[in-house]
Amino acid sequence: MNWNKSIVLAASLFAASFQVQAQDNLINALKANQNDNSKSGFTFTEVINLGNTSIKDQGSSGTCWSYSGNSFLESEMIRMGKQPVEISQIYTARNTYLDKARTYVRLHGGLSLGEGGQFHDVLNSFRKYGTMPQSAYTGLHYGSTRNNFGEMTSMLDAMLGSIVKGKALTPNWEKAYTAAMDSYLGEVPEKFDYNGKSYTPRTFADQVIGINPDDYVGIASVTDHPYYSQFVLLIPDNWSFDRFYNVKMNDLTDIIDNALQKGYTVAWATDVSEKGFSWKNGVAYVPEKPFEQMSEQEKASMFVGPKPEMKITPEERQKAFDNWQTTDDHGMHIVGLVKDQNGKEYYIVKNSWGTSNDYKGYLYASKEFVRYKTTSLLLHKDGLTKDLKSKINIK
Repeated sequence: MNWNKSIVLAASLFAASFQVQAQDNLINALKANQNDNSKSGFTFTEVINLGNTSIKDQGSSGTCWSYSGNSFLESEMIRMGKQPVEISQIYTARNTYLDKARTYVRLHGGLSLGEGGQFHDVLNSFRKYGTMPQSAYTGLHYGSTRNNFGEMTSMLDAMLGSIVKGKALTPNWEKAYTAAMDSYLGEVPEKFDYNGKSYTPRTFADQVIGINPDDYVGIASVTDHPYYSQFVLLIPDNWSFDRFYNVKMNDLTDIIDNALQKGYTVAWATDVSEKGFSWKNGVAYVPEKPFEQMSEQEKASMFVGPKPEMKITPEERQKAFDNWQTTDDHGMHIVGLVKDQNGKEYYIVKNSWGTSNDYKGYLYASKEFVRYKTTSLLLHKDGLTKDLKSKINIK
């Protein structure tokens, strides 16, 4: 093996392994952020609770965007009066990884790799490759029962790192890359049976799921681009350089409120690394006092019942985005609205980390947290108000 290439390969393996380990460390840290007495301090009353499918577990994989994005499509089926299908999250992720690899190679390595993605990747995969039920393609191979992408990601990223350092690109690199995914995830079936009928991924997407990817809009909020225009959200996981409609900070919660009231759920990408986010306790809010200024008693009681919140400005939101305090950590699915015993509203958020928290896989995010930490939203265009549709010029 060429010595220079071996250095590149080793560095690529280290980087991919570090990324996977960082993802696991983040999840483990969030699961540890808790207070044992939290649930007894809250009384939540349902205001809206829209149809959604069962809680899933993404395992040791950075595929939250695929799990929550496909959960969103499953709720769209319910909204349209259809029997929902558990959509294969790994089929979507696999297709996205191949498209990302193509872009990475075309850009000579000038692109972020890894397992992350955005909700529009789910729609783009649906549009290009169709979809299939989870029962037809689980991505679980060699007797495994839970996703564990660490070894696969290390190998795939190292392959690409080596490929782009070569003097010439061979025509076989895609076959090699696909074969590596096959070895970990299993080969994709060309046809499969569902409810006694044979389908391809294309016919299943069109005949069973039946959504139009062009009916969905991505929303974000930044202060360095004109409001109510489209822009490319510059975050590493927007590897496809898709465009989002830019809205004002307070529009974010207004959009979600209107959508929920009209029966539309919302896919939600957000930062979850803040001390005010507790997966174990199932609560996310913006503490009135910075964590570093809290007493030990205040820290210990952060999730014991409702607490006052800091009021966020658009400037503070943008500053957190610009200095990397807000990053695109996680994708989840907003399915409803509750009020606590003081009348404050929180969104019901469906997660993909299993059912091991206080609310069996769901959590409650305050509106202030959503205004502060949202990186993007995805929803059906008819979930928007007529006024906002007019402002962003969609029908």
